Amino acid sequence: MIIVSSCLAGMKVRYNGTDCLNPGIQHLLDNHQAVAICPELMGGFSTPREPAEIIGGNGRDVLEGQARVIDRTGNDVTAMYIEGAYAALEQARSLSATLVVLKENSPSCGSSMIYNGEFSGVKVPGEGVTSALLRLHGIEVISEEQLAARLPELGADEPAKPAE
Repeated sequence: MIIVSSCLAGMKVRYNGTDCLNPGIQHLLDNHQAVAICPELMGGFSTPREPAEIIGGNGRDVLEGQARVIDRTGNDVTAMYIEGAYAALEQARSLSATLVVLKENSPSCGSSMIYNGEFSGVKVPGEGVTSALLRLHGIEVISEEQLAARLPELGADEPAKPAE
C-alpha cells in the first residue's frame, strides 16, 4: 500500500484551505493502491491555519528536540507536528505501507526541501518532521515531484493529460 498526502489527493487541507491535486496520485487512489492522510490534521490542526516553518534545523532536529516548529504569529506548534508524525507512522505501519508520497516544502511532509524558517519564501534542503520520522523507521518517503518516475514500476502509469 502507498500512503499519500491528502492535499495531493485533492483534499482542501493545506494551511490556506487549498489542495495540490496530483493526477498520478489521483490515479493511485482511483485504483485502490493508495490511502490519503494529512499528518497536520492528525496532529490536531484545523484548516485553515497559520503557516508554520521549522526554526533552527530540519525535521530530524525537531524530533531530537534541537529545533522547533513555529507558526507565522510566533506560536510554538512543535508538539502538534510531532503528534501528527507519530500518527502517520502508526498509519503506515498498520497498512504495511511500502512507499509514502508527501507534499514537498512542508514543515511536516517535505522530503528534500523545506522553508528556511524566516517566512521569506526561501526554500532550503531539508526534510519535514513526518518525513524524518518515517525514514528513521525505515519507510521510503518521496515527494510528488519524484512520483512520476516511479509510477511505471508501481504498475500505475500516469493517466494521459487531456488535449488542450
